[in-house]
Amino acid sequence: MSRLDLHNDTSADYEQFERTQLAKDRDTAGGDTADIDDATAQRLVSDLADADVVTPVPENRALVHEPSGATFDSVTQLAVFHRGWTAGRDADREGE
Repeated sequence: MSRLDLHNDTSADYEQFERTQLAKDRDTAGGDTADIDDATAQRLVSDLADADVVTPVPENRALVHEPSGATFDSVTQLAVFHRGWTAGRDADREGE
């Protein structure tokens, strides 16, 4: 590449832009995890506990998300994590 062409090469910029756009598309398709109120979080975690996806550890006042092994001390944090984790798994499956 000549010296002038080297300065005008925008391929790296284009690739970065494309990666950013693809990430935004995945985020949009994955659903919103930020707007979970306490009642919704309680219901979701209760359903997950019934399905053996979440294990309560009363002596530690914690909840374990079994598929990932992550531990939480907040029902809301666990609910947000599970929604994001599920969206990520679904996105990975779509990419296969």
